[in-house]
Amino acid sequence: MAKANLALSNEEFYNIYGRKKIVSFFTLGCKVNQYETEAMVEIFKNSGYDVVDFDEYADVYIINTCTVTGRGDMKSRQEIRKAKKINPDSIIAVVGCYSQVASNEVLNLPEVNIVLGTKNKGEVVKLVEKVSGDKEKINAVENIFDNKKFEELKISAQEGHTRAYLKIQDGCNQFCTYCIIPYARGPVRSRRPDNILDEVKRLRDNGYKEVILTGIHVASYGKDLENINLLDIIKMIHEVDGIERIRMSSIEPTFLTEDFIKEVASLPKFCRHYHVSLQSGSDSTLKRMGRKYSTSEYKEIIDRIREHIKDVAITTDIMVGFPGETDEEFNETFNFVKAIEFSKMHVFKYSRRPGTKAANYPDQVKNSVKEERSQKLIKLSEENEAKFYKKFVDSTLNVLFEQSVKDVEGYVEGLTDNYIRVAVESDLKIKNKILPVKLIEVKEDFAIGKLV
Repeated sequence: MAKANLALSNEEFYNIYGRKKIVSFFTLGCKVNQYETEAMVEIFKNSGYDVVDFDEYADVYIINTCTVTGRGDMKSRQEIRKAKKINPDSIIAVVGCYSQVASNEVLNLPEVNIVLGTKNKGEVVKLVEKVSGDKEKINAVENIFDNKKFEELKISAQEGHTRAYLKIQDGCNQFCTYCIIPYARGPVRSRRPDNILDEVKRLRDNGYKEVILTGIHVASYGKDLENINLLDIIKMIHEVDGIERIRMSSIEPTFLTEDFIKEVASLPKFCRHYHVSLQSGSDSTLKRMGRKYSTSEYKEIIDRIREHIKDVAITTDIMVGFPGETDEEFNETFNFVKAIEFSKMHVFKYSRRPGTKAANYPDQVKNSVKEERSQKLIKLSEENEAKFYKKFVDSTLNVLFEQSVKDVEGYVEGLTDNYIRVAVESDLKIKNKILPVKLIEVKEDFAIGKLV
């Protein structure tokens, strides 16, 4: 849909574009949020709404929020104000983790009409219609700790994607000292296997070749169900004809037993890519964080993965500036991750979150120190990523092609199963195909290849 002239009145707009209701979405945060937004998009479409980009005129704006950091809260507020400027008469619904942990704060924002947390997102259209009728603000946030059942949000297609996120689990029981997410998402709830497999088959029927298993704490899948665990559901999905790749989002290291690794190594559809959360390479810092492993245990797990899976990509998350992190502890982290040689690291700075134990810890680290440490690790990550990519120059790998390369005409990019981003000279006729590619050279954070 073409961009509307924002100077038009509502009446003029509808005379030009018709009276079908229009909704727009903005999503912050994790893969689970992205999945849930796609599910809400489908609900609105099935209710007769058109969906447009977030910077376009709409009757309804849905902001799906993240509260992992204070920056996420601030960004949410910015997008709320932006939406109201585009259409002052619009309905603004703010959903997700920020709403869940600070519902009154969000409701008191003058632009907001509906506050909905991390529960009952399937009711979002009904809430919008209710506000449209009576014009009263609605706070629909419920106590997340009363939530014992996985909320089923079905997806048939995910706009613009060739790889589909598949939410199999919600909630977390870990309560790391820095993390607000257990308070935003509640206890572990697992999705029933039959519902997972039904969605996998719908995605397959809509042309998807890769599914990415996601959740708040994926390793906990099945703990609240009987006679099933994460390995079981992976094997079930592996049996679905037409699905050619299974990838897993972030997983806790302690779950990765030798039996689990050997089992998935025998599954040809399972991608050679593990995102194994570390957070810190200092044992004293890990202890203050409430993490349940030591660096020596973590290294044993990584060695185990590499022993059983050739050319595997190992990626991770690293936090800098946790309260009390000394120069010595940071150097321990730096030296540890340098020795591990992750193929990529997501580096982020500790953000003080009220309601967590660490928010009250002494020796909060200065922002300037966090920034310096962050930049040092990001540089190391870039060096290790390039080193990993260069190992495969002159090798032939299978690539699932996704999209045109932004700002580079005539090239299409995609991912290998071991998480190397590859660009080749071609047109979009190869989109959503898995094709063999010979890697020729490495350019910053991607490789240039040639179709074989």
